[in-house]
Amino acid sequence: MTRLRRTATAATALAFTAVATAVLGFAGPASAHVTVNPKEATQGGYARVAFRVPNESDSASTTKLEVVLPENAPVGSVSTMPVPGWTVAVEKRKVDPPIEVHGSPITEAVSKLTWTATGDAGVKPGQFQEFPVSMGPLPQVDSMIFKTLQTYSDGNVSRWIDEPTAGGEEPEHPAPVLTLTAAAPSGSAAPSAPAAAAAATTDDDDDEGEGVAVGLGVAGLVAGLAGLVLGGLAFVRTRREPVAKS
Repeated sequence: MTRLRRTATAATALAFTAVATAVLGFAGPASAHVTVNPKEATQGGYARVAFRVPNESDSASTTKLEVVLPENAPVGSVSTMPVPGWTVAVEKRKVDPPIEVHGSPITEAVSKLTWTATGDAGVKPGQFQEFPVSMGPLPQVDSMIFKTLQTYSDGNVSRWIDEPTAGGEEPEHPAPVLTLTAAAPSGSAAPSAPAAAAAATTDDDDDEGEGVAVGLGVAGLVAGLAGLVLGGLAFVRTRREPVAKS
């Protein structure tokens, strides 16, 4: 029953997704902007994020991406992952007071990252590219806003620099936003072992019950077949034995 319930739940979720897609349709051009993925990380920790860059032009390629790190939320350690066909330039700025990283004060922080395509490596129309970054420790703020410039091979520049509005409506050219959540208190943790064991036991009991039911059904079928075989043999033996004369 547990597997059946899970299968039914998954099927329901897929059906809901399909219906929602059919009803809402595909996202319009306004949603095809530069984003940061994942969209959430934990304050004080390290995160691996990627700036996802879709190409909105029908005829030009994206050849440069400039990401400005927020001044009000400096990060002590920022490293980039190589992207084939692209070079990256890292700019730094002085920070005061210094940032503490692993017990050591850091007086500089990365202020800007600039990726530039080489050769024919630009993001073509209808394509997207991700630019991975590792950073931390993340500051004790609610969010980090990365104002971004996207340059095309025809000279056009998309300025993704609009900050979120108080009303919650998406601005025309939204900047990528990384939401930061508070770290869990040191005393809290995942569900206790007894609770997890109880949940596992419940699932095991359900599966075991299914196995017992199947076993009993098979045993009954075997017993029935054995009875038919024995009855047939007895009938044949009776037909072959001579009838005693009185």
